[in-house]
Amino acid sequence: MARVQIRSDHVQLDEPVLVEGLPGAGLVGKIAVDHLVKTLEMEYYGAFYCEGLPQVAVYEGNSSPVRPPVRLYADEETNLMALQSDVPVSPTQASEFASCVTGWIEEHDIFPLYLSGLAEEKSDIPELYGIATGDAEPVLDEMGIVPPRGGGMVTGPTGALLHKATETDLDAVGLIVQTDAQFPDPEAARITLEHGVGPIADIDIDTSRLIERADEIQNAREQLAERLQEATRDESSEAQPIRGFQ
Repeated sequence: MARVQIRSDHVQLDEPVLVEGLPGAGLVGKIAVDHLVKTLEMEYYGAFYCEGLPQVAVYEGNSSPVRPPVRLYADEETNLMALQSDVPVSPTQASEFASCVTGWIEEHDIFPLYLSGLAEEKSDIPELYGIATGDAEPVLDEMGIVPPRGGGMVTGPTGALLHKATETDLDAVGLIVQTDAQFPDPEAARITLEHGVGPIADIDIDTSRLIERADEIQNAREQLAERLQEATRDESSEAQPIRGFQ
């Protein structure tokens, strides 16, 4: 049965903003939410137990407590919540998962921000777009966040969440940022946090660490490209991880 288990009911929030961080194109949402949780030192608030989520046990380095794979974090000072996920949601179960999450959001008067990467050729600075459900469009207008230039769709579990928000007339915003589909993209996550999440939630977010990670990944990309250019056919079939971003 779908349920949400609250661990920190002493945390007091008033119609908070929730930032969703499911894995997706460029890992934009996951990188952004992981950064929020760490930078704001957000408190472990609870966990989702929904259809479509694998039954796995998650543990952190140098820490023995086991936690579920999809968790909620909260920060009383900023009135912010974050949905952090260490696993993908099964596409066949995305609808059930979206119903589980949306039902809880509606019950607690939460304003969700759903994050998605748009895999397309981008300039040096990724462009950020916004879409809305319910009566949330004025939020985008107030922040100067424009809609995508062309039509399209958001797929996967984040798309299912936006679809459910439309079905239930829930006020929600989808933030869509240009991203690299083949590599984790901290620069796209930085743009999303600085120009989307921060202004909408009315908070300042230190993204200096994401800038450092963007430089690290760019260097790794250049080294990989050089290796592929110099490699023989046999060598070029080798796959090597980009350290720290798996």
